[in-house]
Amino acid sequence: MFKISEFSRLSKVSLKTLRYYDQIGILKPRKVDHDTCYRYYSADQLLELNRIFLYKELGFTLPQIIRLLHEDISLKDIQGMFKLKKSEIQHIIQTEQAKLARIEERMQLLEREGQVESDQEIRIKAVDAQQFLSLKARGREEDIPDLFRTFNQLLTKEMRQLAQSPQVVLWKEIEEKEDEFEFEVGYFLTKELSSLPDTFQLRTLPPEPMMATMTFRSDSNFACTACVDLANWIVENNYQVKENEPGREIYLPLSTTQNVQLMEIQIPIINS
Repeated sequence: MFKISEFSRLSKVSLKTLRYYDQIGILKPRKVDHDTCYRYYSADQLLELNRIFLYKELGFTLPQIIRLLHEDISLKDIQGMFKLKKSEIQHIIQTEQAKLARIEERMQLLEREGQVESDQEIRIKAVDAQQFLSLKARGREEDIPDLFRTFNQLLTKEMRQLAQSPQVVLWKEIEEKEDEFEFEVGYFLTKELSSLPDTFQLRTLPPEPMMATMTFRSDSNFACTACVDLANWIVENNYQVKENEPGREIYLPLSTTQNVQLMEIQIPIINS
């Protein structure tokens, strides 16, 4: 048995907190000396205290924790709770990292004032008609990696064999949502599919005689300002964006570098 001061040092929990936990009944001392009023704790109560802090990390309030302790939840159930909490925290981190990336993009736009770098090549090319297997969703730009993860999990063996390697994103604006787009994520196909699950869409993208394109590495400075630079180039060269045709983004992994892709933005245009 340990005095409360000794238990406090062992558990790294303050005396004030231990006394409060005794008061509300969440962790009562194993024994109280009625003559001296000293509180005594046992070694196994360190494990009880650890479980209390586990529940606190999961976001439960102290009254809720008291009920959970009485329910004697299994270790397997607690591990499941932690996996869910871990997933939530990872999502929050990814969201905040995306916000930081957008802030960095806005800062670079302010610094450069939308001017195209001299070594940044924008060119016009024709694109043939192509079979496009896709998954449609609405969301923000930072949702695209998750959409591809979902898409890839749903692919059948035949689809994997026929899908070409570059990842393709089509995007269109949504009038009622100022911060969201309508996305189609997917792959171009080399041959016809024998069957198509209801989850997917398959259509032929029309040929485009004029696509304004810009290619760059995802870790380059161009990645933050590409759309603005491309828009300025279209205006300065007396072109117009073709109506009712989505813009395209092509993602091709670079084998030499992890987490870096070769990206190409394609905007269908017409002469003014």
